[in-house]
Amino acid sequence: MKIAVIALGKIGLPLAVQFASKGHDVVGVDVNPRTVELVNSGVEPFPGEAHLQERLSELVPAGRLRATTDYADAVPGADAVVLVVPLFVDDEARPDFGWMDAATRSLGEHLTAGTLVAYETTLPVGTTRGRWKPMLEETSGLVEGRDFHLVFSPERVLTGRVFADLRKYPKLVGGLTDEGARRAVEFYEAVLDFDERPDLARPNGVWDLGSAEASELAKLAETTYRDVNIGLANQFARFAGEHGIDVYQVIEASNSQPYSHIHQPGIAVGGHCIPVYPRLYLWNDPAASVVRVAREANAAMPEYAVALLEGVHGDLSGEKVVVLGAAYRGGVKETAFSGVFDTVRALSARGAEVVVHDPLYDDAELGALGFAPYHLGEPVDAAVVQADHAEYRELAPADLPGVRSFVDGRRVSSADRWPGVGYRVIGKS
Repeated sequence: MKIAVIALGKIGLPLAVQFASKGHDVVGVDVNPRTVELVNSGVEPFPGEAHLQERLSELVPAGRLRATTDYADAVPGADAVVLVVPLFVDDEARPDFGWMDAATRSLGEHLTAGTLVAYETTLPVGTTRGRWKPMLEETSGLVEGRDFHLVFSPERVLTGRVFADLRKYPKLVGGLTDEGARRAVEFYEAVLDFDERPDLARPNGVWDLGSAEASELAKLAETTYRDVNIGLANQFARFAGEHGIDVYQVIEASNSQPYSHIHQPGIAVGGHCIPVYPRLYLWNDPAASVVRVAREANAAMPEYAVALLEGVHGDLSGEKVVVLGAAYRGGVKETAFSGVFDTVRALSARGAEVVVHDPLYDDAELGALGFAPYHLGEPVDAAVVQADHAEYRELAPADLPGVRSFVDGRRVSSADRWPGVGYRVIGKS
């Protein structure tokens, strides 16, 4: 097949590589000329994705994968076009379709008959049918269901392990017509491989959910569930901490029963997915009070963690406090909706001198994010762990000279590593 992948970001490029590795001819489209240049040179444009560089080094010289900024070069005559253009959101995670609208119109201007079009970017329910279908028909002059087919198939992967996740989880599809869904199943079966999953009620592979709306909702449901679950865990943690109970012991005990799957509490829920997709669900279903309350509970956790620090340390005004971790998740160089921003704001509001450390970011990068950089070994009065980087598991008082208070927002350490220091972990007094 000839396949076009629109947007060569941290999901789109690994997808293009996966498709090409199955023997198909893949052209990636990206608005960034530098990204295109690097891909065509066989060089990964961003670090940290397992096996990406080695596959690029094989597929690009073999002529299986190339990149362009020109839709006219990639789209006409394609058997399938997969769009992974980012959906931007504001601080309240309300959708801004600007980039996706532009990409859709550019696609429509060059769309030819017989093409399967699949959107993989997470969307509010009804967007595929209500927004993309009329936009594509208007710009192309073609009719969906007759001249081309349109489906929604959400990505279900995490950056850093995309290739493993593509094999691990069923690929969900939902079409606007039965024929479109059938073609989508055939397409994804031809470009993906799947691990054996005896734990699943049906075989791992491509699952047709019956409609684009069902597929859109499935993605929102699985991520919203995680946010609500974490919100509940955070509520348990706050209660346990106030009553001298170890919430982690409670969660372990509860989860020993097969119907309990309580997640772990923590200082923040960050990233492109969990803080955002519940808001996209609420955009469709504003009456979903459980979802709203859970999102509010999770958004309040950085302030809660700083209040814990204040309770242990006392007045923070004029105190030098280091926030450990700018990234939203350990080992991932990404700050989207990271808890670092609200943690720094809460500390600054109390008059603290706030500095930030992250092993994945240099001083210039931290400065560009608006943070004063900190280096281990420099004097500091207090510390808050915001990201669960593996390096923080080995921290000791000698790394933070003068530290008197330490709030562990990710449970990466333990009190016995901090003798003489006021140590607190969320959910345990």
